[in-house]
Amino acid sequence: MKNLSALLLAAAMALASGVALSQTKPVKLRFGHTVPETDSQHQAALEFAKNVKARSDGAIDIRVYASGQLGNDGTLVTGVRSGTIDIGATGNPFLTGISPRLSALDLPYQFDSAEHAYKVLDGKTGRALLDDLDHHQMKGLAFWEIGFRSLANSKLAVNTAADIKGLKIRTTPNPAHLYAFQLLGANPQPMPFGEVFNALESGAVDGNENPPTLMLSSKMYEVQKYLSLTRHAYTPLIVFMNKRKFEQLSPAHQQIIMEEAVKTAHFQRELNARNETSALAELKSHGMRINEHPDIESIRKIVRDPVRKQFSDKHGDDLLKAIDAQR
Repeated sequence: MKNLSALLLAAAMALASGVALSQTKPVKLRFGHTVPETDSQHQAALEFAKNVKARSDGAIDIRVYASGQLGNDGTLVTGVRSGTIDIGATGNPFLTGISPRLSALDLPYQFDSAEHAYKVLDGKTGRALLDDLDHHQMKGLAFWEIGFRSLANSKLAVNTAADIKGLKIRTTPNPAHLYAFQLLGANPQPMPFGEVFNALESGAVDGNENPPTLMLSSKMYEVQKYLSLTRHAYTPLIVFMNKRKFEQLSPAHQQIIMEEAVKTAHFQRELNARNETSALAELKSHGMRINEHPDIESIRKIVRDPVRKQFSDKHGDDLLKAIDAQR
């Protein structure tokens, strides 16, 4: 009987030890994005992973996959929703098909400055938009940054709205972007970011609209000769997580994930701002011809009001008023 009791005690201790070990085993998460490792988005993702691991004492181990290793923008969204990918980061436009009100952030000339955008995104308006992703199997963590989009092409120097007419321009799938370029007489071609360079190189499209920093890190100067700083739309980068995976974490670990995502937004924005000035100089050194002062008003007067009306007709004007009130 004593031997049986001893065996049962030993078994119980072994089981308890095994449970303890299983509880301390690190949670491994995969974080995917689509841009090169030289871009601030990747550097921010690494910073986020490092800080989460440190604050959780190694309990959360995030591995970052750059350059579309886990798939293009659409695949990342689908993967995070289904749980095959844990965390994703993609441009706001690639989530507007799921959460249409996010389109308000991409309307042409919606934000007067980066500071205006940050005020909206970091406040109640931005948090409400992120929280809407809860209804779509995702947890919105934070708004990082892609930046103000400008227009590059291989055909001509764009100075006025008239110069854009007839150009085949790669855009995001956001209806606001598509409609804006249709109003300008261009031929917008939506496609994932990872396909853009090859499309430019083959001549399938004449141009693209992205921030100069992203054009540099993606080496678009190899296939684009002209860049005009139209700054026609601001694009946030949304960092989002599979909702079930997030809810499986302890409350303390959930808090770490959320807080570090927000802290990293500030880190990445500062890095992006520093990079933008140097990016223009580097693009010039690679032979790009940059028009730093195009006639923005000629573009703005064609696109801003009609695209805003298209949005408000579908979704109401409460969100637009909230954004305008924070100028």
